[in-house]
Amino acid sequence: MKVIHPRPNPIVAALYTLRDMDIDVVLVHGPAGCSFMASRMLEEAGVRVITSGMRDDDLIFGGAEKLIDAIRTADERFSPKTIAVVGTCASMIIGEDMEAAVRRSGVKAKTFTVDCHGCMGDNTSGAVKAIESGCAAGIIPKDEADRQSMLMRAATDMEKKVGMAGREYLSPVRGPTKLKVARTIAKALKDGKKVAFAMIAKKELAYRFADMFLALNEAQKALGGELFTVGNLDPDKGLPRIRRYADDILSELKEKDAYPDRIVGGLDEYAVIGEDVRKEIDAFGPDLLILAGIPHAYPGYSPDDVLITDQPRQLANYLSMGCGLAVGEISSHSMVMGARSIIPLETGNTLREVLEEFE
Repeated sequence: MKVIHPRPNPIVAALYTLRDMDIDVVLVHGPAGCSFMASRMLEEAGVRVITSGMRDDDLIFGGAEKLIDAIRTADERFSPKTIAVVGTCASMIIGEDMEAAVRRSGVKAKTFTVDCHGCMGDNTSGAVKAIESGCAAGIIPKDEADRQSMLMRAATDMEKKVGMAGREYLSPVRGPTKLKVARTIAKALKDGKKVAFAMIAKKELAYRFADMFLALNEAQKALGGELFTVGNLDPDKGLPRIRRYADDILSELKEKDAYPDRIVGGLDEYAVIGEDVRKEIDAFGPDLLILAGIPHAYPGYSPDDVLITDQPRQLANYLSMGCGLAVGEISSHSMVMGARSIIPLETGNTLREVLEEFE
């Protein structure tokens, strides 16, 4: 399948994976502007991201001295325990020996390299490179590295089969308002119907999608009906930061009396838990199903289901398939960077606002 709409970059995937490993400083060895938008967002999450700032002369004579200086500067300025040096198209094309530069830097911090560039293919290839490098440096154990690599391959396969990587071109859309969706949910509960909610969310985006647990709990208490909820919030699975996300969210849901009825998988397992989530939903037998996060991870979702995504191109994909109750929570990714508590969804707030119409 030839895909011509923009797709995620392996370099950015490596950066996010290093964040999930709780690396203190990530040094991007390339031009100052390489992946700068992602780098800014990562700094919102508490990760120091710096650049070696390669220039045109460095593409001819090499950028080793700039890299060594950047490593030493990071060590002196931030006193980190760990530094990851990430390659880019520029440094990898000229064959920069980043490991030699790390050895020559002589810094105290545990420093390792990730050989990565933007032409590697699937974005997950960058994540796998980061995982392998982190494992070799003793940051994560071998069994977790193997597990993460498996999950990355599964995520790639899923996107190519049923996601955005399975369509040649998708125009981004903002989609319809949330009013129709909110009224559909409220009416189902008011009519005594069985409503099921499944969150299959990717990592930090769970801080937004988890708001549906809260909003639906409020709606069910106000209107009646039956409510069954499932979420991929296992706090014992994933890289360190991913486990913290699950802990944060579960603690808040418990405090607000909206704890999921079932927990299926972790926040990094979105690509492999669809069948298990479906078994839980089928056992409940809902009249209305709401899927949030990565709805296409749920096998056999219906055009009659409520689908909530953060991706404008994925929303276009759902709408093109006749899913009239699909809505987009656009810009969610920027909202959740550095979050430690649930951030309200437009869909959740709209549901809260329409409750008075049905009480």
